[in-house]
Amino acid sequence: MFGVLLMIGGVFGFLPVLGFWMIPLGAAVAWFDVKPIWHWVTRRNRE
Repeated sequence: MFGVLLMIGGVFGFLPVLGFWMIPLGAAVAWFDVKPIWHWVTRRNRE
């Protein structure tokens, strides 16, 4: 969830506080949120 918020904030990169640096950081954080869920789903499908 935090990663998605960072990516949305990156869209407003023209503002002084927010920046385009938030987009890759948000993608990295979102991947760490999605990775455990992805492994859980793939393990469930194998059974």
